[in-house]
Parts: sequence; C-alpha cells; structure tokens
Amino acid sequence: MPALSGCLGGLSGSSGPTVTMTDDLRFDPAEVTIESGETVTWENESGAPHTASAYEESLPEGAAYFGSGGYESEQAVRQSTSARGFLERGETYQYAFEVTGTYQYFCLPHEENGMIGTVIVE
Repeated sequence: MPALSGCLGGLSGSSGPTVTMTDDLRFDPAEVTIESGETVTWENESGAPHTASAYEESLPEGAAYFGSGGYESEQAVRQSTSARGFLERGETYQYAFEVTGTYQYFCLPHEENGMIGTVIVE
C-alpha cells in the first residue's frame, strides 16, 4: 500500500498542530483551534489503521470536503470497499483549512468507539 506521508488535502497553508491517532481509538487532542490557512497534520501512532474523514453536514458553507484517501464526499467514504485513506502506523495526512468555521471528522473503522474530532478555524 502506498504511504500517504506528506499527502496534502489543501495545496497551501502554514504549519499547524498535529493530531495523533492513538491505540486507545481516539484523536489526541480531540479538538484543535487554528487560524485560516493553517495545516492540520494527522499522524497514526497506533498499531491499528485509522482515517480522518469529515462529517459532510458539519462543513462550513463554502468549505470543500476533506479526508484521508481523497474522497469527494462522506457518502463515498462510507460506500468504499477499499482501504484507500487508511493510515498505517507512522503515516500522516495533512489538510490546509481556508474557510473559517467548525469542522467535525471521524475515523471510519472506529467511529462507533467514539473516535471523533473537531477542528475550529478562526
């Protein structure tokens, strides 16, 4: 499987926080606040594969869908039968947030375990 290290969802942006995907099936920290234009990096430090996929209904008006794997919608993530977008230990996914607002996201295989996070863009 090709590594997603360095995969940028947005083409520009300044460095921002790193969110760790943990062995206890959570995002750490679960909530980050950034400035418009900053990039969030998700890094899997767990032995389990994880995703970072946006809840489409939570996207601020004018914001593009984001998620590891490059899917264009939440429905596409949920209907996929491939492991595209699953980050293995040591892999990262990055996304530059341009539109202000609150974004909620989830880990597809661990959503039912409460693996949900929030990015607030000011």
